[in-house]
Amino acid sequence: MDWYDGGTLLSHLEEVHIASDRNLIDARFPVQYVIRPMSKEYPDYRGFAGTVMGGVFKPGDEVMVLPSGRTSRIKSIDTYDGEVAEAFSPMACTITLVDEIDISRGDMICRLNNRPVAGQELDATICWMSETSGFAPGRRFLMKHGTKTVKATGTEIQYRLDVSTLHRDETATELTLNEIGRVRLRTVAPIFYDEYKRNRQTGSFILIDEATNNTVASGMLIPAHQRGAGRFPTRRPTSPGTPARSAERRRWDRLGLKGATLWLTGLSASGKSTIAFEVERLLLEAGRPCMVLDGDNLRHGLNADLGFTAADRAENVRRAGAVAQLMADAGIVAIVPIISPYEADRARIAAAHAEAGLEFHEVFVNTPIEECERRDPKGLYAKARAGEITGFTGVDDPYEAPLDPALELRPEAGAAALAAQVVELLD
Repeated sequence: MDWYDGGTLLSHLEEVHIASDRNLIDARFPVQYVIRPMSKEYPDYRGFAGTVMGGVFKPGDEVMVLPSGRTSRIKSIDTYDGEVAEAFSPMACTITLVDEIDISRGDMICRLNNRPVAGQELDATICWMSETSGFAPGRRFLMKHGTKTVKATGTEIQYRLDVSTLHRDETATELTLNEIGRVRLRTVAPIFYDEYKRNRQTGSFILIDEATNNTVASGMLIPAHQRGAGRFPTRRPTSPGTPARSAERRRWDRLGLKGATLWLTGLSASGKSTIAFEVERLLLEAGRPCMVLDGDNLRHGLNADLGFTAADRAENVRRAGAVAQLMADAGIVAIVPIISPYEADRARIAAAHAEAGLEFHEVFVNTPIEECERRDPKGLYAKARAGEITGFTGVDDPYEAPLDPALELRPEAGAAALAAQVVELLD
């Protein structure tokens, strides 16, 4: 086509990155069996056998044992063919530790600064496989997760999924043969897991009927940030003619300007903040009230109580959107450079602005991840690649690019030129 000046399809297919099914970042080793020969040849041998379900283990690595929280270092990694220099998924091996720690089947060996989620209240998507019974709240099972088996109770059916239309039936009270649904389970003891899209092995499980010992369901554990999806606080009702909308208009008329939100989304180190502060400078020079709501600055004040779990990061985005909406209501241009990796979170913020009659412009700072890693001013990508940081957007957590942004910026132009495009969009 005359209008197309990109690469060829064949070139794309040859060069496109395909993610591995193996997670080589998060070190996970569920203990299956404790080996103590008690022989004259190995009088003090104490090894922990199992299959590596993620990451890479090497002798000398400092590790933690869950649930006890005890720490030690790897002394050796043994296999049928002898000692090896490293172990990775899906290798079966035996790990020995420098210290003598009480470890049993079902415990997990991981890295100190890279631990799985520990939980008893679990959200999951399950496929029901039993012909003789169904899943319903209150029913009890055995849950087999990795090498650990615990008792579990179904507490809620959030919806049943129609596989033909993808419609979610939130009135469902039971799941029967071959039906798929999202459910909530409670276990009697914590399990240590990762979300399924991050690690298929530590994110999957089966449910077993206690009476018959038959497998009745298979499941995938849901990431924490998706819990409560859709329950997003919105602004007060602002239908035309209400006192709230009238007051809003009076403020804008008195100022001679109306507020708006410029939402800059993109990967870490994509240049969002640099562009945002340049936009602020240009608007202030033009006499336009504005302020940058930088994610790092928000974490020193409003969001100081939040960590970096998936749920906390989602809450960080929600609060930033709520503050931006208040500022736009007051006649100020809120400039928000924040990763906000999930399309659903950004869509809810945009919808809240639309309901309130406020301008919301989504600006996609589309800097390739290779360039972001090259910049890497805080060294975060390097730490994420080394497994020191988990859930890092672009490395081991996805970034959902905007489907239809108001403006897409590419790094070829300088920050000043890109900022000018944003100001032009606002005008």
